[in-house]
Amino acid sequence: MSADPSVILHTDRPAAALAVLKETHPDLTVHGCDSYAALPELIGRVAAEVVYSVRFDGTPRYPRQALVESPTVKWVSVGGSGTDHLGRWDPERLTVTNAAGVAAGMLAEYVLGAMLSFSLDLRGFERRQQARVWGGGRVEPIEGKTVLIIGLGKTGTAVASRAQVMGMHTLGVRARPKAVPCLDEVHGPDALLPLLGRADFIVCCVPLLPSTRGLLGTAAFAAMKRSAVLIDISRGGVLDEAALLAALDGKQIKGAALDVFATEPLPADHRLWAYDNVAITPHCAAVYDGWDIKSVRMFADNLKRYRSGEPLENVVSPERGY
Repeated sequence: MSADPSVILHTDRPAAALAVLKETHPDLTVHGCDSYAALPELIGRVAAEVVYSVRFDGTPRYPRQALVESPTVKWVSVGGSGTDHLGRWDPERLTVTNAAGVAAGMLAEYVLGAMLSFSLDLRGFERRQQARVWGGGRVEPIEGKTVLIIGLGKTGTAVASRAQVMGMHTLGVRARPKAVPCLDEVHGPDALLPLLGRADFIVCCVPLLPSTRGLLGTAAFAAMKRSAVLIDISRGGVLDEAALLAALDGKQIKGAALDVFATEPLPADHRLWAYDNVAITPHCAAVYDGWDIKSVRMFADNLKRYRSGEPLENVVSPERGY
Protein backbone atom coordinates (compact mmCIF):
# COMPACT_ATOMS: atom_id res chain seq x y z
CA MET A 1 0.00 0.00 0.00
CA SER A 2 1.06 3.56 -0.60
CA ALA A 3 0.18 6.99 0.74
CA ASP A 4 -0.53 8.23 -2.79
CA PRO A 5 -2.30 5.36 -4.59
CA SER A 6 -3.87 5.54 -8.03
CA VAL A 7 -7.62 5.26 -7.41
CA ILE A 8 -10.57 4.41 -9.68
CA LEU A 9 -14.21 4.97 -8.80
CA HIS A 10 -16.15 2.42 -10.86
CA THR A 11 -19.83 3.32 -10.58
CA ASP A 12 -22.74 4.46 -12.70
CA ARG A 13 -22.58 7.84 -10.92
CA PRO A 14 -18.88 8.70 -10.93
CA ALA A 15 -19.41 12.47 -10.73
CA ALA A 16 -21.13 12.23 -7.33
CA ALA A 17 -18.52 9.79 -6.07
CA LEU A 18 -15.67 11.96 -7.33
CA ALA A 19 -17.10 14.91 -5.42
CA VAL A 20 -16.88 12.94 -2.17
CA LEU A 21 -13.24 12.00 -2.84
CA LYS A 22 -12.37 15.55 -3.81
CA GLU A 23 -13.72 16.68 -0.45
CA THR A 24 -12.09 13.94 1.64
CA HIS A 25 -8.86 13.30 -0.30
CA PRO A 26 -8.20 16.53 -2.23
CA ASP A 27 -4.54 15.66 -2.85
CA LEU A 28 -5.28 12.42 -4.72
CA THR A 29 -5.77 11.99 -8.45
CA VAL A 30 -8.93 9.91 -8.77
CA HIS A 31 -10.37 8.50 -12.01
CA GLY A 32 -14.04 7.87 -12.71
CA CYS A 33 -15.35 4.97 -14.79
CA ASP A 34 -19.01 4.39 -15.60
CA SER A 35 -18.91 1.24 -17.72
CA TYR A 36 -17.87 -2.38 -17.41
CA ALA A 37 -16.15 -2.41 -20.79
CA ALA A 38 -13.86 0.56 -20.08
CA LEU A 39 -12.57 -0.60 -16.70
CA PRO A 40 -9.81 -3.05 -17.80
CA GLU A 41 -8.15 -0.49 -20.08
CA LEU A 42 -8.35 2.23 -17.43
CA ILE A 43 -6.82 -0.01 -14.76
CA GLY A 44 -3.87 -0.69 -17.03
CA ARG A 45 -3.46 2.88 -18.21
CA VAL A 46 -3.37 4.46 -14.74
CA ALA A 47 -1.77 1.45 -12.98
CA ALA A 48 -4.63 1.48 -10.51
CA GLU A 49 -3.81 0.33 -6.99
CA VAL A 50 -7.26 0.89 -5.46
CA VAL A 51 -10.63 0.39 -7.13
CA TYR A 52 -14.00 1.20 -5.59
CA SER A 53 -16.52 -0.78 -7.63
CA VAL A 54 -20.30 -1.10 -7.76
CA ARG A 55 -22.02 -3.99 -9.55
CA PHE A 56 -24.35 -1.63 -11.42
CA ASP A 57 -24.92 -3.56 -14.66
CA GLY A 58 -25.51 -7.13 -13.54
CA THR A 59 -23.17 -10.01 -12.78
CA PRO A 60 -22.65 -11.78 -16.15
CA ARG A 61 -20.77 -8.86 -17.73
CA TYR A 62 -18.96 -7.75 -14.58
CA PRO A 63 -15.20 -7.29 -15.31
CA ARG A 64 -14.03 -9.44 -12.40
CA GLN A 65 -10.90 -10.68 -14.17
CA ALA A 66 -9.61 -7.15 -14.65
CA LEU A 67 -9.86 -6.63 -10.89
CA VAL A 68 -8.83 -9.91 -9.31
CA GLU A 69 -6.00 -10.65 -11.77
CA SER A 70 -4.56 -7.16 -12.24
CA PRO A 71 -0.85 -6.91 -11.42
CA THR A 72 -1.35 -3.42 -9.94
CA VAL A 73 -4.67 -3.59 -8.04
CA LYS A 74 -4.06 -4.29 -4.35
CA TRP A 75 -7.44 -3.35 -2.91
CA VAL A 76 -10.97 -3.65 -4.30
CA SER A 77 -13.63 -1.88 -2.27
CA VAL A 78 -17.04 -3.29 -3.17
CA GLY A 79 -19.79 -0.68 -3.01
CA GLY A 80 -22.37 -3.12 -1.63
CA SER A 81 -22.22 -6.05 0.75
CA GLY A 82 -22.15 -9.07 -1.58
CA THR A 83 -18.88 -10.13 -3.18
CA ASP A 84 -19.91 -13.31 -5.05
CA HIS A 85 -19.63 -11.45 -8.38
CA LEU A 86 -15.86 -11.29 -7.81
CA GLY A 87 -15.56 -15.07 -7.64
CA ARG A 88 -12.42 -16.23 -5.85
CA TRP A 89 -9.34 -14.11 -5.27
CA ASP A 90 -5.95 -14.56 -3.65
CA PRO A 91 -6.09 -12.78 -0.27
CA GLU A 92 -2.30 -12.80 -0.11
CA ARG A 93 -2.20 -10.55 -3.16
CA LEU A 94 -5.53 -8.72 -3.12
CA THR A 95 -7.61 -7.27 -0.29
CA VAL A 96 -11.36 -7.03 -0.79
CA THR A 97 -13.60 -4.98 1.47
CA ASN A 98 -17.33 -4.37 1.29
CA ALA A 99 -19.84 -1.81 2.48
CA ALA A 100 -21.60 -4.14 4.90
CA GLY A 101 -24.22 -2.22 6.84
CA VAL A 102 -24.70 0.53 4.25
CA ALA A 103 -28.24 -0.72 3.61
CA ALA A 104 -28.88 -2.89 6.67
CA GLY A 105 -31.60 -0.61 8.01
CA MET A 106 -33.34 -0.32 4.64
CA LEU A 107 -33.24 -4.08 4.10
CA ALA A 108 -34.69 -4.61 7.56
CA GLU A 109 -37.54 -2.22 6.74
CA TYR A 110 -38.16 -4.15 3.51
CA VAL A 111 -38.44 -7.36 5.54
CA LEU A 112 -40.75 -5.74 8.07
CA GLY A 113 -42.91 -4.39 5.25
CA ALA A 114 -43.10 -7.84 3.65
CA MET A 115 -44.14 -9.46 6.92
CA LEU A 116 -46.83 -6.83 7.48
CA SER A 117 -48.03 -7.12 3.88
CA PHE A 118 -48.73 -10.81 4.35
CA SER A 119 -50.13 -10.56 7.88
CA LEU A 120 -52.46 -7.71 6.85
CA ASP A 121 -53.26 -9.37 3.49
CA LEU A 122 -52.57 -6.12 1.65
CA ARG A 123 -52.35 -7.91 -1.70
CA GLY A 124 -55.77 -9.46 -1.10
CA PHE A 125 -57.27 -6.10 -0.19
CA GLU A 126 -55.73 -4.59 -3.34
CA ARG A 127 -57.41 -7.25 -5.47
CA ARG A 128 -60.75 -6.61 -3.76
CA GLN A 129 -60.35 -2.86 -4.26
CA GLN A 130 -59.67 -3.29 -7.96
CA ALA A 131 -62.79 -5.47 -8.22
CA ARG A 132 -64.76 -2.97 -6.07
CA VAL A 133 -65.69 -5.72 -3.63
CA TRP A 134 -66.52 -4.81 -0.02
CA GLY A 135 -65.94 -7.23 2.83
CA GLY A 136 -64.26 -10.56 3.25
CA GLY A 137 -61.08 -9.17 4.76
CA ARG A 138 -59.05 -10.56 7.65
CA VAL A 139 -55.87 -9.31 9.32
CA GLU A 140 -53.44 -10.93 11.72
CA PRO A 141 -50.87 -9.45 14.10
CA ILE A 142 -47.18 -10.21 13.76
CA GLU A 143 -46.80 -9.71 17.50
CA GLY A 144 -46.18 -13.09 19.07
CA LYS A 145 -45.15 -14.68 15.77
CA THR A 146 -41.78 -16.34 15.27
CA VAL A 147 -39.24 -15.12 12.72
CA LEU A 148 -36.22 -17.19 11.72
CA ILE A 149 -33.32 -15.15 10.36
CA ILE A 150 -30.77 -17.11 8.35
CA GLY A 151 -27.54 -15.12 8.38
CA LEU A 152 -26.76 -12.75 11.24
CA GLY A 153 -24.50 -10.16 9.73
CA LYS A 154 -25.40 -6.49 9.99
CA THR A 155 -28.56 -6.96 7.93
CA GLY A 156 -29.78 -10.00 9.84
CA THR A 157 -29.13 -8.27 13.15
CA ALA A 158 -31.04 -5.19 11.97
CA VAL A 159 -33.98 -7.42 11.01
CA ALA A 160 -33.90 -9.06 14.43
CA SER A 161 -33.87 -5.76 16.33
CA ARG A 162 -36.92 -4.48 14.47
CA ALA A 163 -38.76 -7.78 14.81
CA GLN A 164 -38.10 -7.82 18.54
CA VAL A 165 -39.54 -4.31 18.89
CA MET A 166 -42.69 -5.59 17.16
CA GLY A 167 -43.05 -8.26 19.82
CA MET A 168 -41.89 -11.18 17.71
CA HIS A 169 -39.96 -14.23 18.89
CA THR A 170 -36.59 -14.12 17.14
CA LEU A 171 -34.55 -17.15 16.07
CA GLY A 172 -31.25 -16.94 14.21
CA VAL A 173 -28.81 -19.16 12.33
CA ARG A 174 -25.19 -18.24 11.79
CA ALA A 175 -22.02 -20.14 10.88
CA ARG A 176 -20.45 -19.42 14.26
CA PRO A 177 -23.31 -19.25 16.76
CA LYS A 178 -23.00 -16.82 19.65
CA ALA A 179 -25.48 -14.87 21.75
CA VAL A 180 -26.90 -11.73 20.14
CA PRO A 181 -28.89 -9.29 22.32
CA CYS A 182 -31.82 -8.89 19.91
CA LEU A 183 -32.27 -12.63 19.32
CA ASP A 184 -34.00 -15.05 21.64
CA GLU A 185 -32.05 -18.01 20.25
CA VAL A 186 -28.99 -18.38 18.02
CA HIS A 187 -28.10 -21.73 16.47
CA GLY A 188 -25.60 -23.19 14.03
CA PRO A 189 -26.39 -24.34 10.47
CA ASP A 190 -27.05 -27.93 11.58
CA ALA A 191 -30.19 -26.75 13.38
CA LEU A 192 -31.74 -25.16 10.28
CA LEU A 193 -34.35 -27.79 9.39
CA PRO A 194 -35.97 -28.09 12.84
CA LEU A 195 -35.91 -24.30 13.22
CA LEU A 196 -37.76 -23.89 9.91
CA GLY A 197 -40.64 -25.86 11.35
CA ARG A 198 -41.01 -23.36 14.19
CA ALA A 199 -41.02 -20.19 12.07
CA ASP A 200 -43.96 -18.14 10.84
CA PHE A 201 -41.61 -15.95 8.79
CA ILE A 202 -38.25 -17.05 7.34
CA VAL A 203 -35.79 -14.35 6.32
CA CYS A 204 -32.79 -15.34 4.24
CA CYS A 205 -29.86 -12.92 4.21
CA VAL A 206 -26.75 -15.06 3.76
CA PRO A 207 -24.04 -14.50 1.12
CA LEU A 208 -23.87 -16.80 -1.89
CA LEU A 209 -21.15 -19.37 -1.21
CA PRO A 210 -20.63 -23.01 -2.16
CA SER A 211 -22.03 -23.88 1.27
CA THR A 212 -25.16 -21.74 0.82
CA ARG A 213 -25.99 -22.41 -2.83
CA GLY A 214 -29.34 -24.21 -2.89
CA LEU A 215 -29.60 -23.88 0.90
CA LEU A 216 -33.37 -23.45 0.71
CA GLY A 217 -34.33 -26.50 -1.31
CA THR A 218 -36.81 -29.35 -1.22
CA ALA A 219 -35.91 -30.50 2.30
CA ALA A 220 -36.17 -26.97 3.65
CA PHE A 221 -39.64 -26.39 2.18
CA ALA A 222 -40.81 -29.77 3.48
CA ALA A 223 -39.78 -28.66 6.96
CA MET A 224 -41.70 -25.35 6.84
CA LYS A 225 -45.18 -24.69 8.18
CA ARG A 226 -47.90 -24.42 5.57
CA SER A 227 -48.58 -20.97 7.02
CA ALA A 228 -44.95 -19.83 6.67
CA VAL A 229 -43.82 -16.89 4.55
CA LEU A 230 -40.34 -16.82 3.01
CA ILE A 231 -38.54 -13.50 2.50
CA ASP A 232 -35.36 -13.67 0.43
CA ILE A 233 -32.94 -10.73 0.43
CA SER A 234 -29.78 -12.80 0.04
CA ARG A 235 -28.38 -13.58 -3.41
CA GLY A 236 -29.82 -15.43 -6.36
CA GLY A 237 -28.83 -19.09 -6.05
CA VAL A 238 -29.28 -19.47 -2.30
CA LEU A 239 -32.93 -20.26 -2.95
CA ASP A 240 -33.65 -23.27 -5.17
CA GLU A 241 -36.33 -21.74 -7.39
CA ALA A 242 -37.53 -25.11 -8.70
CA ALA A 243 -38.10 -26.27 -5.12
CA LEU A 244 -39.93 -23.02 -4.37
CA LEU A 245 -42.23 -23.48 -7.36
CA ALA A 246 -43.01 -27.02 -6.24
CA ALA A 247 -43.73 -25.79 -2.71
CA LEU A 248 -46.05 -23.07 -4.02
CA ASP A 249 -47.86 -25.51 -6.29
CA GLY A 250 -48.26 -27.93 -3.39
CA LYS A 251 -49.37 -25.17 -1.00
CA GLN A 252 -46.52 -26.09 1.32
CA ILE A 253 -46.06 -22.45 2.31
CA LYS A 254 -48.29 -19.38 2.52
CA GLY A 255 -46.20 -17.27 0.16
CA ALA A 256 -42.94 -15.48 -0.49
CA ALA A 257 -41.41 -12.04 -0.95
CA LEU A 258 -38.41 -12.19 -3.27
CA ASP A 259 -35.87 -9.50 -4.10
CA VAL A 260 -33.15 -11.71 -5.62
CA PHE A 261 -33.22 -14.33 -8.35
CA ALA A 262 -30.95 -16.86 -10.03
CA THR A 263 -31.34 -14.95 -13.32
CA GLU A 264 -31.67 -11.19 -13.22
CA PRO A 265 -33.62 -9.53 -14.70
CA LEU A 266 -36.22 -12.20 -13.98
CA PRO A 267 -37.32 -13.47 -17.43
CA ALA A 268 -40.78 -12.30 -18.47
CA ASP A 269 -41.90 -15.90 -18.98
CA HIS A 270 -40.75 -17.10 -15.55
CA ARG A 271 -43.49 -18.89 -13.65
CA LEU A 272 -42.93 -16.86 -10.47
CA TRP A 273 -44.64 -13.83 -12.03
CA ALA A 274 -47.99 -15.67 -12.06
CA TYR A 275 -48.43 -16.35 -8.32
CA ASP A 276 -50.77 -14.11 -6.34
CA ASN A 277 -48.96 -15.08 -3.13
CA VAL A 278 -45.48 -14.09 -4.36
CA ALA A 279 -44.24 -10.49 -4.12
CA ILE A 280 -41.46 -9.72 -6.60
CA THR A 281 -39.11 -6.74 -6.42
CA PRO A 282 -36.22 -6.17 -8.88
CA HIS A 283 -33.21 -6.54 -6.54
CA CYS A 284 -33.89 -3.08 -5.16
CA ALA A 285 -34.49 -3.68 -1.44
CA ALA A 286 -31.17 -2.02 -0.62
CA VAL A 287 -31.59 0.88 -3.04
CA TYR A 288 -32.62 4.07 -1.29
CA ASP A 289 -31.91 7.71 -1.93
CA GLY A 290 -28.36 8.40 -0.82
CA TRP A 291 -27.13 4.83 -0.32
CA ASP A 292 -24.45 5.27 -2.97
CA ILE A 293 -23.01 8.41 -1.37
CA LYS A 294 -23.05 6.74 2.05
CA SER A 295 -21.14 3.81 0.54
CA VAL A 296 -18.56 6.10 -1.06
CA ARG A 297 -18.09 7.91 2.26
CA MET A 298 -17.45 4.55 3.93
CA PHE A 299 -14.84 3.93 1.25
CA ALA A 300 -13.30 7.38 1.79
CA ASP A 301 -12.92 6.66 5.52
CA ASN A 302 -11.29 3.33 4.73
CA LEU A 303 -9.03 5.03 2.20
CA LYS A 304 -7.68 7.22 5.01
CA ARG A 305 -6.77 4.04 6.88
CA TYR A 306 -5.19 2.55 3.77
CA ARG A 307 -3.03 5.61 3.13
CA SER A 308 -1.81 5.72 6.73
CA GLY A 309 -1.09 1.99 6.90
CA GLU A 310 -3.88 1.20 9.34
CA PRO A 311 -5.99 -1.99 9.14
CA LEU A 312 -8.98 -1.71 6.83
CA GLU A 313 -12.55 -2.22 8.01
CA ASN A 314 -14.97 -4.74 6.48
CA VAL A 315 -12.26 -6.98 5.01
CA VAL A 316 -13.92 -9.94 3.28
CA SER A 317 -12.61 -13.49 3.43
CA PRO A 318 -12.93 -15.25 0.04
CA GLU A 319 -13.76 -18.48 1.87
CA ARG A 320 -16.50 -17.05 4.12
CA GLY A 321 -17.81 -14.42 1.70
CA TYR A 322 -18.02 -11.82 4.48
